[in-house]
Amino acid sequence: MTKIKEQSTWNENKGISEMHCPITYVMNKIGGHWKSIILYYLMNGPRRYNELKKAIPAITEKMLVQHLKQLAADNLITRKVEQVMPPITIYSLTPSGNDLIPVLLAMADWALKDSDQFENLKVNMSEVSTVS
Repeated sequence: MTKIKEQSTWNENKGISEMHCPITYVMNKIGGHWKSIILYYLMNGPRRYNELKKAIPAITEKMLVQHLKQLAADNLITRKVEQVMPPITIYSLTPSGNDLIPVLLAMADWALKDSDQFENLKVNMSEVSTVS
């Protein structure tokens, strides 16, 4: 990922926009194609790196690692390494990440209502929302 100069006009405008708009703040944290998907798969509990990779087969290793680091830096997930052979890395939501569960469920609920392609998921989503 290309680094953006801290004093660039784009970075300055982004910071100003974030100060005045809560949606911009949220999108800076969970925006993009993969972050909300990763958070969605962590809603039901901790997952190992390989479990996340299998759950999201379209994501590249580079993008998964990059977004996991960003989500951890934004205090939305935690990363725990268990020192066994081989080491196991487990990711889970922080309290701040858990606060996003209603937002993620609302996004999923909207998709279910908006598109017929998710008919088979409607039963599963009702089970998830009753667990939370």
